[in-house]
Amino acid sequence: MKKSEVPQDSSNIESTNMRELCYATDDKGNYTTALSSGWEPKTIALSNSIEEIKERTEAARQQVINNEASPIVYFMELNKMDVGILAGYVGMWQWRIKRHFKPSVFAGLSDKVLKKYADAFLITTEQLKKFKG
Repeated sequence: MKKSEVPQDSSNIESTNMRELCYATDDKGNYTTALSSGWEPKTIALSNSIEEIKERTEAARQQVINNEASPIVYFMELNKMDVGILAGYVGMWQWRIKRHFKPSVFAGLSDKVLKKYADAFLITTEQLKKFKG
């Protein structure tokens, strides 16, 4: 794409006063960089992704309220993590983390284990323990 054709559509990036770096060709056909404020297909895809994340976070919150899941599930979704990513942060096996999703198991976790989760979620242990949705 030519430098003059780099998309400048309204997007979420534009509202943050940021621009995305793109590669384009100049008048002589040489590759150069150009700044873009957005591109409609990408904006749509990002908006859909953000909406899906919000829905999953709300579903996790409802599971905590209904005592179907521990707060770990909610904070994992809120922080855009999956079990594999969380396992890396807390240094535990994935099967163990999944076990901690059960409210009854979560209630018996030691402060040491809860601190690992709290640190991964950038919250305090108390916030994690007391979260009720």
